[in-house]
Amino acid sequence: MRGQRSIKKKSLQLQEVIAKMKTVLKKVPQAESLASLLGLEGNLVALYSDALPCLISSDVSPLLEFSGRNRRPPQDRFNCLLSFGYALVLKDVMNAILTVGLEPALGFYYQPRSQAAPLGLDLLEIFRVPLVDMSVMASVNRSQWHVEADFEVRGQQVWLTESGRRKFIDLYEQRKQETWKHPILGYSLTYRRLFELEVHLLEKEWSGEGGLFGKLIVR
Repeated sequence: MRGQRSIKKKSLQLQEVIAKMKTVLKKVPQAESLASLLGLEGNLVALYSDALPCLISSDVSPLLEFSGRNRRPPQDRFNCLLSFGYALVLKDVMNAILTVGLEPALGFYYQPRSQAAPLGLDLLEIFRVPLVDMSVMASVNRSQWHVEADFEVRGQQVWLTESGRRKFIDLYEQRKQETWKHPILGYSLTYRRLFELEVHLLEKEWSGEGGLFGKLIVR
């Protein structure tokens, strides 16, 4: 919804996807089990992936377009950017978890299915869109990526080159310096500081002081 503000001609497909997402979101509070919640998330992820191409400018090179999420390893340039960004966020989230002193292996949504700590993956979800998805979409639409110099293609695998990694890290660090006003606490802080704050708020949530954690909503 935020991404379509810069689009002069509204996409009918995008409007339909947004309407479907709103319908699914209304079912989330009624989810009676983790399995049912996972099913709703799966529906939302599919709809979200359908919507992203509608936000890419028509001037963008076909080599930077998005046609669905893929990873381990990424198979196109857009997914390469997403994967690298999520890895950076996960690193910052894990540092915050360890600084506060919580056990990263004890999550509440993700299950221990990979080497990544479940609690780290839980907290990654809060920052995934504002720090990575929005930054990647903006940089692609601004033609900030060179399809050859910034990416290395190995068969069906696509990786960032050294110049591409440096460019992404610069964009990511700039994004972390931007501020966001917490709707409950009432003061503004950078995304960099928000990592540790959210872990502290989660600790309060588990200690009986509910209603503060996970309030980061993109307007």
